[in-house]
Amino acid sequence: MFYLVLLFAVLHDVVLSKPNIIFILVDDYGFNDIGYHGSEIHTPNLDSLANDGVKLENYYVQPICTPTRSCLLSGRYQIHTGLQHGNIAPSIPNALPTDSLTIADKIQQAGYSTHCVGKWHLGFYKKEFLPTRRGFDTFYGFLVGSKSHYQHRRCHKGMCGLDFRQNERQIRTNREYSTTLFSRRAVDIINSHQSSQPLFVYVPYQAPHSPLQAPKRYIDQYKNTIPDKNRRQYAGMVSAIDEGVGNITRALKRKGLWDNTIFIFSTDNGGQISRGGNNYPLRGNKGGNFEGGIRGVGFVCGGLVKNKGTVSQELMHVTDWFPTLVNQAQGNFVGVKPLDGFDQWNSISGREKSPREVILHGIDPLARPQGKSLLNSSFDTRTKAAIRYKDYKLLTGNPGYKTYNPNPRTGLARKIPEESRKKNVWLFNIKDDPLETTDLSARRPQIVKEMLEMLAQFEKSSVPVRYPRSDPQANPELRGGFWGPWR
Repeated sequence: MFYLVLLFAVLHDVVLSKPNIIFILVDDYGFNDIGYHGSEIHTPNLDSLANDGVKLENYYVQPICTPTRSCLLSGRYQIHTGLQHGNIAPSIPNALPTDSLTIADKIQQAGYSTHCVGKWHLGFYKKEFLPTRRGFDTFYGFLVGSKSHYQHRRCHKGMCGLDFRQNERQIRTNREYSTTLFSRRAVDIINSHQSSQPLFVYVPYQAPHSPLQAPKRYIDQYKNTIPDKNRRQYAGMVSAIDEGVGNITRALKRKGLWDNTIFIFSTDNGGQISRGGNNYPLRGNKGGNFEGGIRGVGFVCGGLVKNKGTVSQELMHVTDWFPTLVNQAQGNFVGVKPLDGFDQWNSISGREKSPREVILHGIDPLARPQGKSLLNSSFDTRTKAAIRYKDYKLLTGNPGYKTYNPNPRTGLARKIPEESRKKNVWLFNIKDDPLETTDLSARRPQIVKEMLEMLAQFEKSSVPVRYPRSDPQANPELRGGFWGPWR
């Protein structure tokens, strides 16, 4: 009997030693859309959390939605999952392959209660790709990439349907605002959580992705300070998120979980300028490989973060969360395919330098080629690609939008010279020139050569792109008016 009691005590201590993990992912959130970056948008809760934690100021995500989510959940670059090109549209039979175990799979195996609340956008054409079959005990949210925030309806290629689920059951939500629904659900999970298990909650908010919609009370607070309608509505959406995150953190503290929690906040890509987002002073936009599309707003806080009030300039990528958090959860990597991410906990904690020197921002062989290939190049420079090596960043092909963000204080935007549209190789020193104003490709040909060789090596390791055509059998009319698995 004594040994049974001792064994129970040991197991109880192991459970208590595993941290709760809360991961907030926001959608299309620009570099200049958070208060501590000088934004005119009010984010008091986010600012307070970031100021009490570690701000990640050399942190990178992918330029659009599905790629970032696939990198986050699998710990692997898109070239290794077949998701190199574009987002997964509602009627496209594509998904994150099941041979890539997810971060939720491994954390669940480590004994956690796991929950996904919000936007999935990693494929759903077969039931095996649903969140509840990819490591999450529960799911509350939607499967497609975007939809109306109130009606929860999405149209694509002439097919229209509702999209909201609790676990695998389709539900109707009485047209309540999605940010409010997701914040409330996360709070309910925390309030009802049993402390016999550690907790993992992944909250990929739909906002502030378009369509630009928010309750009037959030938008009205900016009516005298933000004249642009799109920007004002976008700001209201951000304020709704800020309030929701505040509610989630207060619930954790009331429940007594905060002191044993790792709390992460991240964007999935840069802001979409035409839909109210702003990445100032960075160059570029959502969808492109300039810094405005891929340098992410991110921070880590919670009771387990000891170096509070610090800023990390260590190089980090969204794939790094997989090994970092699985190790913190005392999980294992059995069955996991080779990861592209690194465990960054010692870097985040300020104890060591980042183990990362290289980030593959992407290679998209299906993107429209641009210009002529560089002579004697090991990599076809017409291909849309980007790579970071230490302080240098190389871009090839079409890098995306070629404008700087409008300065929110002057409304002026600087245009890139027209002749650059014929180029397909750029080299920047991001440490010295984070705004990417000075192309060094002509002055540093040896560095260009070396980084093109790196791209060529990555290309050799890639799997074929999977981007099938739209399938008419996806039509929600065939399934009671809801988007859902059709094969």
